[in-house]
Amino acid sequence: MALVYVDSDPWLTEHEACEKLSREIMEQLTVRSAEQKTSQEYARLSSAIRLRMKQYSSEVQQLKDKLSEASVTHSITFREAERRSRQVELLQSIEIQLQQLFSDRDTAYDAGRSKLLQKSGTVFADTGTTGWGLDDDSEEAGAYQTQHMSIADLQQQQKRMIQDQEQGLEALSNVISRQKEIAETIGNEVDLQNEIIDDLAEHMDRTDSRVRNETRQVTVLDRKDKTLWFWVVIILLFISILIVTFV
Repeated sequence: MALVYVDSDPWLTEHEACEKLSREIMEQLTVRSAEQKTSQEYARLSSAIRLRMKQYSSEVQQLKDKLSEASVTHSITFREAERRSRQVELLQSIEIQLQQLFSDRDTAYDAGRSKLLQKSGTVFADTGTTGWGLDDDSEEAGAYQTQHMSIADLQQQQKRMIQDQEQGLEALSNVISRQKEIAETIGNEVDLQNEIIDDLAEHMDRTDSRVRNETRQVTVLDRKDKTLWFWVVIILLFISILIVTFV
């Protein structure tokens, strides 16, 4: 089983940076949704979001390329490669959702505006006039009807925006749930690796203790062996003295 080097693996660090960037983009999209489309702040936010989304797309592609290279060189295990591949797919799914959230409001606004202009033209045609050449009665009726349709269109547009935001929030919730599952899986694997390391450390302590005991026994035997030879020499010398003396 491969160890997960959370603190030292550059790929995991870049992956966390991509996740952080996606959350920042989502926050900017939420702020932009509260602004009027014709306002200067809306345009500024749109430009900033567009740049960050390009950066996000580039970083996700870099993660994918580095993962492919690591899989070819076998610098990570097959299981780890599969896990990281799922993480990259999740980032790509988030990118698609962000693109949809970014373009939905613009598309809805342009469609509503075109529909409003088309209906306004129909009103002019029904009153029997073209351009701005309206009499007082037809102008008032056309203005009232156009205003009435504009309010209805705006209400429908707001409902569509709310539904789109709800769908985006639901998708984001699913993404967060998936990330939570991945984090729990990583946490369980780290816990398992820590248990294995603790078992190895305990085994090494027992082995070290046995080695020290064996070393002490060898030292005692070595001392006994030296003492034995010393007594043998003394006995031989004593026998030699006795022989010399009696002879």
